[in-house]
Order: sequence, then C-alpha cells, then structure tokens
Amino acid sequence: MNNISDLQDWSASLLTGERVRFRELREQDLRHLAEWWNDPAQTILQQNRVVARPEESAAAMFRTWSKNESPSGFGYSIVNPAERLVGHISVWGIAVPERIATVAIIIGPEFQDQGIGREALRLGLRIVFEEMGAHKAELQTWSYNHRALHLYTSLGFAEEGRRRAAVFHRGAFHDQVLLGMLADEYRASAAG
Repeated sequence: MNNISDLQDWSASLLTGERVRFRELREQDLRHLAEWWNDPAQTILQQNRVVARPEESAAAMFRTWSKNESPSGFGYSIVNPAERLVGHISVWGIAVPERIATVAIIIGPEFQDQGIGREALRLGLRIVFEEMGAHKAELQTWSYNHRALHLYTSLGFAEEGRRRAAVFHRGAFHDQVLLGMLADEYRASAAG
C-alpha cells in the first residue's frame, strides 16, 4: 500500500463490512443496548451475575466504552445496511509494551445466529491488528456458552486457559474460558 489512493480506499473500508458497519454511539442506541444488557437470557452470557442495572447505569457504561478518546481501544455501535442497531463492540487495553487488546461484543437477540457477530468480530480484529498494531487479541466467555466458543475458535482464537468454577448459576459452578489470537495467527487466518 504505497500510494495515497490505496491507503484512502483501505481506510474508507476500515469500519464497514458487507452486512455491518461500525459507527459512533448515538443516544438513541442506549435504550436498546441497556435492554439487551439487562435481558436475563443475554446477561447470563455477558456477566457473572444475573442482575438488572438501572437503564441510566447501563447507558453510562456504554457511553464510557464508546468515548474513543484513548489510543488504547475503541467502542462502536454495530449497525446493518438499513442503519438499524444490531450490537456493540468494545476493545480496550492496547498499551506498550504488551499491546494486548481485550475484546467484548454484544449482538441483539433478534440479530443472533445470522453471521452478524462473526462479521463484526472480523471487522473489529482488522482494526485491532491492522490499524492499532496489537500483538494479541483476547476475550473470555463461560464454558456453557457453546455458540460463542464455536464462533471464537472458528475465527482462529485458541483457548489459553480456564478459570475453573469461576461463575455460579443455577446451583452449579462453571468455568470461565480465556481465548487469544496472536497477530501472526490473525494474518494467517485473514490471508486464508
């Protein structure tokens, strides 16, 4: 990418995929994001406790994640081609010397199982590795979240460890699964 035109084309596509686009958080997004965050069926996939947060508290959390004032991460609303909010992605913690990005994503329940999360994660990883220069991306989920585990490993994340019996739901303990992808693993998967 040696000429300015190629670089401009690349940067124009940085936040846009075929079926999703990242954009800044807007006030009208917050009601939906808070609703998804507080939906018990989604909460159990995202958090270690099933508790409802006041809407303004959840909104403040998403505002903080989406300020995009720090060079160590980003937060974006995820929209479809019709500009309908379908989710949110956050990345934080990219700092020298480690350059490890922690990734979190939530997709609205009505938009799950449509490949939206897969495309959004691919787009997010592109930013993490190709624009922000991260050495590694990492994320976590719970051992019972088989759909997320399948998605993450199919994208090239490798299980790096488990925090055994780290969360308690429905009278039983479950593991927290830690996954990671190195920059060279990303490049190999992006090229293939």
